[in-house]
Amino acid sequence: MKETSQLGTAVALLLVTAAATAWIARGAVAQEVLSPTAEESSAIAERGRLLYEYDQASWHASDAVQMANPKNVEGRRYIARKENGKWTVVFGKLNEDHSYFGISYQADEQATLRQFAVRQEPAERQDDGFFLHAGCAIELAMKDFGAVSRPYNVAVLPGPAEQLYVYLYPAQIKARVYPLGGDVRYLASADGTKILEKRLMHKTIIEIETKPGKKAAAGFHTHVLSDLPEDTDVLHVLVQDPPQPEFVGTPHFVYQVKTDGTIQIEKNRKRKK
Repeated sequence: MKETSQLGTAVALLLVTAAATAWIARGAVAQEVLSPTAEESSAIAERGRLLYEYDQASWHASDAVQMANPKNVEGRRYIARKENGKWTVVFGKLNEDHSYFGISYQADEQATLRQFAVRQEPAERQDDGFFLHAGCAIELAMKDFGAVSRPYNVAVLPGPAEQLYVYLYPAQIKARVYPLGGDVRYLASADGTKILEKRLMHKTIIEIETKPGKKAAAGFHTHVLSDLPEDTDVLHVLVQDPPQPEFVGTPHFVYQVKTDGTIQIEKNRKRKK
């Protein structure tokens, strides 16, 4: 994936136009490529929004637990779940034979994603349902992904047929510097014991820096691994403070991911008649 950093309005639009023109020229003799359906675009946007909420819930819940005692979450994994419009984040670990996920702390969303009430489990609560399955799926995905040279975040979202999506993506390590790329999405079985599919979303990691007082109109990067934006493209837009739109150029389309996470096609190359 070849990518560029945040751009001002005029430069961003010029790059988008130039890229689209080049793709149109190259595609004059190409086979017909169908535009993504509204359902496909909506599904990507929805997963991206949920991924953003997961990211925020995990962050603020971890802060709430650590306020009591910084050692409270050492050696424990966090797993978040949204039910009835609210997020719950648990902190614990798998037991040796993976028959349960032992929960030491639970944080429940209050009025906003920035507010969590924390409770300690007097005796470790043994979960053999969602959190066990999510914990198993995370362990499988991390083992497949391998060692990394920088901090990574992990998230689990509901997939089709009660299966689980597991995301691994680079964590932000500097204020106002937002990493994009180097991320993978796995589809795991409902019980978390098998990896059914692995999707490399982006290859290269770029660090996109925003400077106070210099608001960029939009970002732009090209994406060659598929003809669709990725869930983490939506996450990247929403996680910025403030959110900023991102243009994504694929082999046949140019998309805009808007600041509310919605996706629209800006340009598409000519089809063979």
